[in-house]
Amino acid sequence: MTGMRGLSVFISDIRNCQNKELERLRIDKELGNIRTCFKNEKVLTPYKKKKYVWKMLYIHLLGYDVDFGHMEAVSLISAPKYPEKQVGYIVTSCLLNENNDFLRLAINTVRNDIIGRNETFQCLALTLVGNIGGREFAESLAPDVQKLLISSSCRPLVRKKAALCLLRLFRKNPDVVNVDGWADRMAQLLDERDLGVLTSSTSLLVALVSNNHEAYWSCLPKCVKILERLARNQDVPQEYTYYGIPSPWLQVKTMRALQYFPTIEDPSTRRSLFEVLQRILMGTDVVKNVNKNNASHAVLFEALSLVMHLDAEKEMMSQCVALLGKFISVREPNIRYLGLENMTRMLMVTDVQDIIKKHQAQIITSLKDPDISIRRRALDLLFGMCDVTNAKDIVEELLQYLSSAEFAMREELSLKAAILAEKFAPDLSWYVDVILQLIDKAGDFVSDDIWFRVVQFVTNNQDLQPYAAAKTREYLEKPAIHETMVKVSAYILGEYGHLLAGRPGCSPREMFSIIHEKLPTVSASTIPILLSTYAKILLHTQPPDLELQNQIWAIFKKYESCIDVEIQQRAVEYFELSKKGAALADVLAEMPKFPERQSSLIKKAEDAEDTADQSAIKLRAQQQPSNALVLAAPQPVNGTPPPVKVPSMSGSDHDSAAQSHSQPNGTLSKVEPQPPSPDLLSDLLGPLAIEAPPGSLPTDERGGSTGAGGVPDVVDGAAIVPVGEQMHTVEPIGNIAERFHALCLKDSGVMYEDPYIQIGVKAEWQGHHGRLVLFLGNKNTSPLTSVQARILPPVHLKMELSPVPETIPPRAQVQCPLEVINIRPSRDVAVLDFSYKFATHMVNVKLRLPAVLNKFLQPIQLTTEEFFPQWRSLSGPPLKLQEVLRGVRPLPLPEMVNLFNSFRVSICPGLDPNPNNLVASTTFYSESTRAMLCLVRIETDPSDRTQLRMTVASGDPTLTFELKEYIKEQLITIPTGPRATPPSPLAPAAGAVAQPSSPAVAADDPGALLAGLL
Repeated sequence: MTGMRGLSVFISDIRNCQNKELERLRIDKELGNIRTCFKNEKVLTPYKKKKYVWKMLYIHLLGYDVDFGHMEAVSLISAPKYPEKQVGYIVTSCLLNENNDFLRLAINTVRNDIIGRNETFQCLALTLVGNIGGREFAESLAPDVQKLLISSSCRPLVRKKAALCLLRLFRKNPDVVNVDGWADRMAQLLDERDLGVLTSSTSLLVALVSNNHEAYWSCLPKCVKILERLARNQDVPQEYTYYGIPSPWLQVKTMRALQYFPTIEDPSTRRSLFEVLQRILMGTDVVKNVNKNNASHAVLFEALSLVMHLDAEKEMMSQCVALLGKFISVREPNIRYLGLENMTRMLMVTDVQDIIKKHQAQIITSLKDPDISIRRRALDLLFGMCDVTNAKDIVEELLQYLSSAEFAMREELSLKAAILAEKFAPDLSWYVDVILQLIDKAGDFVSDDIWFRVVQFVTNNQDLQPYAAAKTREYLEKPAIHETMVKVSAYILGEYGHLLAGRPGCSPREMFSIIHEKLPTVSASTIPILLSTYAKILLHTQPPDLELQNQIWAIFKKYESCIDVEIQQRAVEYFELSKKGAALADVLAEMPKFPERQSSLIKKAEDAEDTADQSAIKLRAQQQPSNALVLAAPQPVNGTPPPVKVPSMSGSDHDSAAQSHSQPNGTLSKVEPQPPSPDLLSDLLGPLAIEAPPGSLPTDERGGSTGAGGVPDVVDGAAIVPVGEQMHTVEPIGNIAERFHALCLKDSGVMYEDPYIQIGVKAEWQGHHGRLVLFLGNKNTSPLTSVQARILPPVHLKMELSPVPETIPPRAQVQCPLEVINIRPSRDVAVLDFSYKFATHMVNVKLRLPAVLNKFLQPIQLTTEEFFPQWRSLSGPPLKLQEVLRGVRPLPLPEMVNLFNSFRVSICPGLDPNPNNLVASTTFYSESTRAMLCLVRIETDPSDRTQLRMTVASGDPTLTFELKEYIKEQLITIPTGPRATPPSPLAPAAGAVAQPSSPAVAADDPGALLAGLL
């Protein structure tokens, strides 16, 4: 390239282009000039051809298509001089792939260069063959490359390139290497004294023996001699010594090749190899120099793999474990990780399990390491090293760690603890204790398989039944327990609760009362279990208790008209059977023993028994997802007040008509809505509604609408509440409006927080259905009382909120599911009207819920053939609307793409020929429109990023308008609510709960609140 002024000027011109369009114009001009010059062969000198081919390569590297000039590039390969030949080889290897027909024209020239005497030309040719590696090259040139490799007259530089070229050809086409004639040659190559050639040849050997080790037995002793030479540092040039380590790359490759051979039969070869491995183990330590550590540890860990592969003597195994035990205690996290990973792999060797147990305390310490990858490796190691002798200690440690573990590991922790408890339980009562603790501490992460297995054990072991019934009875005393705990407790007490007769608090009426307290808090999948429990309690009540019977009959009557078929059938049948006396005893007889079968949990563990490669992701993928999504919201222990009546969209009482809002197939039931009065909605939303309906009440100077008694009702503002004759203000922590807008673009986070409570939300969206879970967390050591919550939905949404407990215990959290159905497109928002009492302060706040328009969008990528017919079919208003927007936030195109992706509108690259424009598509779901395709085009002005033209099209006029306005709001500004408190500069770590004395912004994750409170 030296002296090519035209090429230098062209590159400078490209770099000086102000935008992509100017660059494209300059490149098109240059390509036209090159095409013209190539057509006029009379004036095309070798110098000009070389210069133009370099320009083609530069244009290709910039990402532009170069669909001509390939013949000129290939023709330069046959040039007699090095500058032109170099250009030909480089450009051909970059522009052409193995299937290009032009390569056939160059095969003879490339072969002539390989078999020639010019070493520079040989290296160029070998590099081209190695880079392309096509079938035709392999068949035509592989024999010549092999001859170069074994030639004693070639310099090491050429032979190194020949070895790497042959490796590339073998990987692409394994049949090009003739094994019968090549194995002996390969063994001779391992006698090479030049370490460069030897390293390249060893790379080739690793590929060959991985494919067929039987043919290369003669190479095995040669590999051991190479290791001996390097271990003793014999005849190793200084340039191949890395931080005092003789050629660590060659050591690693040689030991890897040895691992493909199953055994070493020759005693002297085996003894020599173990001496080398012993020297490596003894000579490796942790030093301060990072580069030396990396090289020495690469050799060490490959040596450990070879030791395990060869099933070495127990003494050497013990030495390996001791060395790894030292590694897992150092400060460097990478070394700790490798130490734990290799110790886990060593568990495949059964003789060292007892030695590894000596490091159990340090491994448990690693379970609390700040690095999650180290924690996962420590968990894998603990799981693998557990047996009857240490199971109790390890499971107790896992249970203790479960309370503080982040959510990313709780599912894996729970599954492994359950498997260990079942496999190595010293007695069944301990196993029951462990599983109940698991459910209590991590119910959301415990699959149904786990509690199913507990029920099987209790059913099949008569001596265990009274103990299990007593333990589940104790857990029901807690004010807040998980729904899975409700299931297992109700089942066991229904079957074996009568065995506790005579104990305090275990009469049928008392057991019914404590179980029935949980009924309003559970989902539809749990209600059938509770109904069966009530029927069994009725069966075992002797003599009959008429008052209890009437209570249970009332519940059966209540659910006779339930929309859920299974609940309805059970209620009807149990009610009729309970009238027949003896018939109930026959139908509800005690469950027979389950047939003995392998545990599904242990079967999963055996399927994933590859301990060396086992990972948490693989394990979780095998676990069935838990259907216990919602933490049961408790009723107060002292008394059972009636549940809060939340007006449903059907206008019926929540308890009677909307107890079960989920169909058995997981779809939401359709409840015909009765829209609330516009005046009420206007009064609640005030000026903060995205689109306030007519009839709004006058607002005060702070932006809130004035409610009854002159008390401002403020959405997304501070809670201002009357207390007696005075006013008390509870200032929120953090900016509520910013939290709301963040939740509009993600599915979980904190929605509201003040010194007493934190409200989080976690959502799932599918089509026009949505499910939100509200997390209500009491941050104080005193209970929150008079808790009430109701949803004030816009007319386009059906919303159903589960009952909210009147009291939230100290430092506890409850979860309330909220079902959502989108009826039609609208940007109106729903409001959560929430109030509670703390000490003498009655606090009320109204919060916008993030059930907004973009939650019902599903991004979709369209091709040119799919997009343009749809775009043309939507010819104009009202299905296609266009607007010029000014005052847009000046965003670069990549940031604008990310913004569209964040609200679920997918950019379709390459559809618009103008690189400054964006074309996007998405699908909107509602009951009225079903799946409706939406298309968007954004035309930006490179000279003024504050303005653009937007076109939105869909098959529904209302949807087109609402989506256009929504995107417009996102592009122009992100609105903030009035009177929002700025975020505190103090941000606690994830999981911390802000105290009233230190109003810090908690982590925007309802899971962080759960970890802090529980």
